[in-house]
Amino acid sequence: MYEIDFTHPGKIHFIGIGGISMSGFAELLHSMGFTITGSDWHESKITKHLESLGIQVVYGQKEENITKNIDLVVYTAAVKKTNPEYQAAEKLNLPLMERAVMVGQVMKNYSSAIAIAGTHGKTTTTSIASHIFLAANLDPTISVGGILEAIGGNIRIGHSKHFITEACEYTNSFLHFFPTVGMILNIEEDHMDFFHDLADIRHSFHLFAKRIPEHGTLIINADIENYEEITEGLSCRVITYGLENKDADFTAENITYNDLGCGTFDAIVQGETKGHFHLSVVGRHNISNTLACLALASLYGINDGTVQKALTTFHGADRRFEYKGEKNGFTIIDDYAHHPTEIRATLTAAKNYPHKTLWCAFQPHTYTRTRAFLKDFASALSLADKVILADIYAAREKDPGDISSADLARELEKLGKEVHYLRSFDEIEKFILKNLVNGDLLITMGAGNIVEIGENLLNN
Repeated sequence: MYEIDFTHPGKIHFIGIGGISMSGFAELLHSMGFTITGSDWHESKITKHLESLGIQVVYGQKEENITKNIDLVVYTAAVKKTNPEYQAAEKLNLPLMERAVMVGQVMKNYSSAIAIAGTHGKTTTTSIASHIFLAANLDPTISVGGILEAIGGNIRIGHSKHFITEACEYTNSFLHFFPTVGMILNIEEDHMDFFHDLADIRHSFHLFAKRIPEHGTLIINADIENYEEITEGLSCRVITYGLENKDADFTAENITYNDLGCGTFDAIVQGETKGHFHLSVVGRHNISNTLACLALASLYGINDGTVQKALTTFHGADRRFEYKGEKNGFTIIDDYAHHPTEIRATLTAAKNYPHKTLWCAFQPHTYTRTRAFLKDFASALSLADKVILADIYAAREKDPGDISSADLARELEKLGKEVHYLRSFDEIEKFILKNLVNGDLLITMGAGNIVEIGENLLNN
């Protein structure tokens, strides 16, 4: 396997440089002295930012973008072998490296490499951990799968031994990582276009945990069913946390919520009350995410006062219960939730947020996921008072012709919910303006481009 020589920075080309993770690592490697080029299909804020740093970005992926003086070509799992740049690199016998492998090699440069894994909550928990490390003046390098206001984007280039990143299980990407501290937030069925079943997913998380060295630490949610199967045979230290499993090392008691649904709780560490914490983000699920970060903070000797300072300043990552504004007296929130568990967590949290009627405008993400969890989606969405459905966001898939948002609408009707399936964003926006009233709460939800609905309403 090709090894990146960080002592002699060469020229690296990124296929799909505008992606949230690819762009961050392109910037990081650029800061290390590498000459970075890249291609993407369209100009964006991200690509403009990279160009402002002196990184050459070309639009359109063509064979001529790959030249003999390139030392390494990095690509994502979404790039097919039929891609003209991929094929050109093969013709020139240039080293090709999948993004996750590149991330793993970067991690080796940090003696404190923290990788945050889980089916849900990775971006938020990575963001909380980042706020804590920043408040503690530990000067971390941070890679987050979204835009984090505290670092002004998706990457922060620090100058310490600390590196904090998300660790995605899709295509087993995280099995290329080299964490000294790993975190597992939850394990559920997802990405069923890649994994066979839940047992297959659990096996991958076990392999991820095994990548942590003997001197390292795994922080794991003890609320995961039979979590001991994941920790079996590990040589590293294991720290547990949980809301339901009161035998966990870190748990919470005396949980309350303010008028905006933000939680307050007492942290219980190995049976003793160790601190009282106030969150600036909504929902019970974020108390769980915070417990994971309290365990991380304790591992690094960060005191409770510093942690609370960080929690006070953290108001959520981009597209995670993000307040967008008000229109005609109703409030617009945007959320990235695209799995039934995430939807349930978000809508449960919304119950504690001021509102008359809770509306959810949901855009399903991928045909595979919609088909696999159809009834679960309906059950989770039924927590809203009224539901608006957009067409499925295809992402990396082609329409198979056997599943659509109409199927989800029928499942919601079976549950007695008022549901409106509207094909275009224009139709949805007109419907919202006609039907929502002063005091209502609208959550635009999904991993696609449904965020545009709220933004269009506010800008027009």
